Amino acid sequence: MAIDYGKKRTGLAVTDPLQLIASGLTTVATHDLVPFLKKYFATEPVEKILIGEPRNLDGNATDATALVTECIRILGKNFPTIPVVKVDERFTSKMAFRSMIDSGLKKKDRQNKALVDEISATIILQEYLQNKI
Repeated sequence: MAIDYGKKRTGLAVTDPLQLIASGLTTVATHDLVPFLKKYFATEPVEKILIGEPRNLDGNATDATALVTECIRILGKNFPTIPVVKVDERFTSKMAFRSMIDSGLKKKDRQNKALVDEISATIILQEYLQNKI
């Protein structure tokens, strides 16, 4: 599972059992993330959680990096048996927006920030799967 964590919304993506293809799962309100994951993990096996780590172009932390660090702590507390791995999320939002344009989504649909978050999580997971091979 991949998480594109945000202050208001969090995008989620999952992969198939063979870990070949990433698919967007949903976007949840950030304050509902842990309850959502508890329900999801009760019915679906999850081997690992990837979480996008926000970084500036020079690699330094951003204002959002501390939020992600706190989320990792909360995930570890609530799901101690599932490892959480930080992955570089630079450019994922831009890539998500570009993929929305390339897929022909109308301008109104591209303004849906929840969809951007879900696609960003999907990109994080797909890149991880491709680099894992």
